[in-house]
Amino acid sequence: MRLVFAGTPEFAVPCLEAALASGHEVVAVYTQPDRPAGRGRALAASPVKQRALAAGVAVEQPENFKSIESRQRLSAYRPDLMIVVAYGLILSQKVLDLPVHGCWNVHASLLPRWRGAAPIQRAIAAGDAETGVCLMRMDKGLDTGPVYLRRAVPIAADETGGSLHDQLAALGAELVAEGLRRLAAGTLPLPEAQSEIGVEYAHKLDKREAVLDLERPALELERQVRAFTPWPVAELVLGGERLRVHAAKAMPSTSHRAPGEIVHADRDGIDVATGDGVLRLTRVQREGGRPVSAREYLNARTDLLRRA
Repeated sequence: MRLVFAGTPEFAVPCLEAALASGHEVVAVYTQPDRPAGRGRALAASPVKQRALAAGVAVEQPENFKSIESRQRLSAYRPDLMIVVAYGLILSQKVLDLPVHGCWNVHASLLPRWRGAAPIQRAIAAGDAETGVCLMRMDKGLDTGPVYLRRAVPIAADETGGSLHDQLAALGAELVAEGLRRLAAGTLPLPEAQSEIGVEYAHKLDKREAVLDLERPALELERQVRAFTPWPVAELVLGGERLRVHAAKAMPSTSHRAPGEIVHADRDGIDVATGDGVLRLTRVQREGGRPVSAREYLNARTDLLRRA
């Protein structure tokens, strides 16, 4: 088959690898236009573009598919199938209808829960026991298409947004490989319509969400810290200083301190009172500094030891 792949971030790279290794021909890769990145704000190629160029595959970077010319260019590749993974564009029905077998999408949740842009982080923050990956046939809605294949995985107690991202990216690649094998063999199951029950939307992450509201329970705050690692990274003000929090643990406590007060601080962590329980900070980062253990941080903030 002639495959077109559309994706942009690191999450999509394993799925592109699966397509390249499938024995079918990846005739083109679509990805977002180069964007400014880094301190110098120089234009940078997406991870998917970098992998496609290394593989010698043609790369297309349209702003959108609104023009007839952009759709004609896609049609000229004569795609049998288009595989879309975190591409970053909503595709119109005119685009979805171009490939012979339509367009597939790999989505990092157990649909219909967590449709949208940030399903990995939202699942952790909500305290979900499991999540997974779905391979679905795209329609004009936002992650509303019927599902061909799905795989579930438990969310570990210490799972972070980063670790779950990597796990689901690999699982997505497995579904792409299986889907292509079964399509070629004529054994791909009929897509199953999504239930209208249990729909949740995983709205795009906003840096403003990173600020920890210490009036909330410690368990919720711990999940927020894990979900927002490695981006956008949770933060709070402690001892008059803004800190980014890379790791924290909810601790049972009968403390009657006001939320935000330091209950205890030693080499094991900095215990901060919350609306319910105590949040133990174990890895933090000062502005302009690097992430360090609580013990290292307290070496520079001995005043917090005295206050505790």
